[in-house]
Amino acid sequence: MSLPEWRKEIDSIDEQVVDLLNRRARAAQQIGHAKQHTRSHYFTPEREVNVFKKLLEGNDGPLDATAIRAIYREVISACRALEKPLTVAFLGPEGTFTHLASIAKFGTSCQFVPTETIAEVFLAIERSEADYGIVPVENSWAGVVPETLDTFMNSNLRVVSEIYQNITHNLLTTAPDLASITRLYSHFQPLAQCKQWLTKHLPNVERIETSSTAKAAERAAADPGSAAIATSIAAERNDLPIVCEHIEDNPGNRTRFLVLGYNEPEPTGKDKTSLMFSVHNRAGELVHALNAFEKYDVNLSMIESRPTKTEAWSYVFYIDVQGHNKDLAVTKALNLLAEQSLFVRILGSYPESQ
Repeated sequence: MSLPEWRKEIDSIDEQVVDLLNRRARAAQQIGHAKQHTRSHYFTPEREVNVFKKLLEGNDGPLDATAIRAIYREVISACRALEKPLTVAFLGPEGTFTHLASIAKFGTSCQFVPTETIAEVFLAIERSEADYGIVPVENSWAGVVPETLDTFMNSNLRVVSEIYQNITHNLLTTAPDLASITRLYSHFQPLAQCKQWLTKHLPNVERIETSSTAKAAERAAADPGSAAIATSIAAERNDLPIVCEHIEDNPGNRTRFLVLGYNEPEPTGKDKTSLMFSVHNRAGELVHALNAFEKYDVNLSMIESRPTKTEAWSYVFYIDVQGHNKDLAVTKALNLLAEQSLFVRILGSYPESQ
C-alpha cells in the first residue's frame, strides 16, 4: 500500500483501539461499583501481575515486553482511576527518583502527594490522607534506608508491592557547552555516584550540595552558567535541557521502593515476604532463629539489624524471604521462627518485582 493508504489503515485501527479501551473502561467502572459494596481494595498488585503475564504470553510482536508493559501501565492506571481516583504519597519533592518510581508503579492517572520525610508518607496513609505510599528501602550501592525500616516499628502499615527504579543521572544546563559551566548543583549521592565522570569532564567546577536532585534542578534553572545532576522529570519540570545522559559511574545502580498500604495480596507463585523479629541477646540465638529458613529451604534475600531505641544494645532484625506467607514452606519456617523469637511481625507478602 502507499503511505496515505497505510496512514488510513492506522486511523481505522486507532478507532477500534479507542472503542476497545472504552469498553474496557466501562467494565472497570462496573468492577469499581462492585468493590464499593465489598469494600475491596482498588489497587491489587497480584491481579496486575496476572494481567501482564497473560498479555506477554499472547504477544507475538513486533512490540516487545517493555513496550507492552509501558502501554498497559497507563491503560490500567486510567481504568483504575474510573473505579476510584487514588492518592499516592511519596518522599518528595516532585522530580525525584521516588516520584519516578511512583509513576512507574501507579501510572499518571493518580494524585501524587510529595512529603518531606519518610515518616510523613506513613502518616499520610494512616490518617487516610493518601491511599498508598512509596518509600525507598534499599539501594544497590548504598544499602538499606534506615528511616524506612525504623518507621515500621511504630506503624501497622503493610508492604503491598515493590518496584525497582534504575538510578540514571543526567547533566542539565542552559550553558552553551561544558566549558561554560561554573557551578554544579546536586544531592550528595549523585555527586558521589558520578565522581569519575565529573573528574573527567568538569574537574574545576564548584560543586554545591542540595537537599534533592529536584532542588538542584530548580537552582540551576535560576542560575545562568550553572548545571545540575537530576532526573529527566526534573529537567522537564524546570525546562532545562539534558546535555549529557547516563553520567553515573555504575550503570547497574538501582533503588528498591516499597508500596505501603493495607492490602494483603494473594499468592502469585513468585512472591516475597518482608518481616521483622527479635531474639534474646544470647549467644547463638540469631543463628538458631534463622535455621528455620534453612530447614524448610526458604531463601533469604535481605537481612538488616536496627536498634530498638528502647533498650541499649537491643536489636530488631528485618528480613526478606522468597515466597508468600501462605506458601507451605514459608508458613512452616515462620512458625518455627516464632518459637525461637521474642516476637515476629509479618510486614507483608506481595508479588516480587520484575
